[in-house]
Amino acid sequence: MSKRFTRSVLFVLALVVVFAAVPMFAGPVPSKTAADQSLDQRQADLALVRDVVNNGEVATALASRGFSPEQVNQKLSQLSPQDLHQLAGNLNQLQSAGLTRQEWLWVAIGAIAALIIVIAVS
Repeated sequence: MSKRFTRSVLFVLALVVVFAAVPMFAGPVPSKTAADQSLDQRQADLALVRDVVNNGEVATALASRGFSPEQVNQKLSQLSPQDLHQLAGNLNQLQSAGLTRQEWLWVAIGAIAALIIVIAVS
């Protein structure tokens, strides 16, 4: 093997080790503190969650997975007050299907590393 090839392999291996060592951090999770939730608050939370679930894209996605609107509403009604309040409070944090921004960043880094390998080997 040539020295150039060996250096390229070592460089790529070093990149893999560096990027594999990047720590992952979990986001903060709110505690379940809705034990004293009023009936009005539960109805408001339920209405908010149902509004999102009945959204065209969300309803279509649920239907494609075999959930009828009646089944979804039944499951929402069965949620505990704490879980319902937590879900309603975190609707803006839910992500649609697909890759997150961080996952796209890792894909880009992998593509750049592959490009470097191809250039180094050529």
